[in-house]
Amino acid sequence: MNMNMERHAFSSIIFLVLAGILLSATGGAAKASSPVVSGTNGWLFLKKELRFLNIGPFWGEQAKTASQTTRADAQDPTPAIVAFNQALAEKGVTLLLVPVPPKALIYSEHVPDTDKGKAWGANLDQYYTILRDKGVRVLDLRQIFYALKKKQDKPLYCREDTHWSGYGVTVAADQIAKEIEPLTLKGKRKYTEKWRDIQISGDLRQMLGDAEKKEIIAIREVVDGAGRIPESDPTSPVLVLGDSHVLVFHDGGDMYARGAGLSDQLAFSLAGPVDVIGVRGSGATPARLSLYRKVQRTGSYWSGKKVVIWCFAAREFTESDGWRVLPIEP
Repeated sequence: MNMNMERHAFSSIIFLVLAGILLSATGGAAKASSPVVSGTNGWLFLKKELRFLNIGPFWGEQAKTASQTTRADAQDPTPAIVAFNQALAEKGVTLLLVPVPPKALIYSEHVPDTDKGKAWGANLDQYYTILRDKGVRVLDLRQIFYALKKKQDKPLYCREDTHWSGYGVTVAADQIAKEIEPLTLKGKRKYTEKWRDIQISGDLRQMLGDAEKKEIIAIREVVDGAGRIPESDPTSPVLVLGDSHVLVFHDGGDMYARGAGLSDQLAFSLAGPVDVIGVRGSGATPARLSLYRKVQRTGSYWSGKKVVIWCFAAREFTESDGWRVLPIEP
């Protein structure tokens, strides 16, 4: 081998080494910037949810560093929740706060150990106590979810999606119905229910750029005697307000199905349709803004209402765009 050939061979080796280092670094950066964390047995988790579970206390002075928003008046969720509760009470309406337990907390055995810190959800017990002490009714679904997880193998959440499963939403609806039955008269509408399987491409799977892969989910469809699914009823004494956990399996399209969501399951339990205001964004401030606009359009909206069920992902306490104090009517 002459000198030129040796130089060429050496240059090729150096190029391949540098290319490999660059590729490795780029891959690492891509992994670090991914909004999704891959767990065991095919479970996927939202990185923002893991941040929330590891953040520790997120109210009071700690809200300044825990919250994702830079608005100083919207970092602590407590003032907005308490003000909303008080405003509804003045109208004779009861608020039931239903934070959806973090999927990564209920199925923490599938979360990589490196993603679980010392705090790991311990903030919730203390915060729910704080809210209750301030007069807010909080339905904490964690214990029933833990108990059912141990008794049967039906997943309460989708493996590849951020939302609860078709089974998980029926469990939540059953618990909510038990809470609000003393507060409102039961309807006279008869519904029937039927389980069926659907295929979805979960939002977490789509975030990974692999939308072709499907997950099979069992959902419980609810219909009346004429085969019609429950529609949102603005005259109902019950309002279901919140984020996409209110819309999944109810709104169709990117919410996967109709007639099998939280409001549909509540209609089945309460024997009557409920009113629904759900947003695909945050259930913290945007959902209440949507409610305000609806009240603004209808005028006498609150006259027939008895209960507001405010349901959103618990991670919203820190991961939303902020918790603004808003009026409930013009």
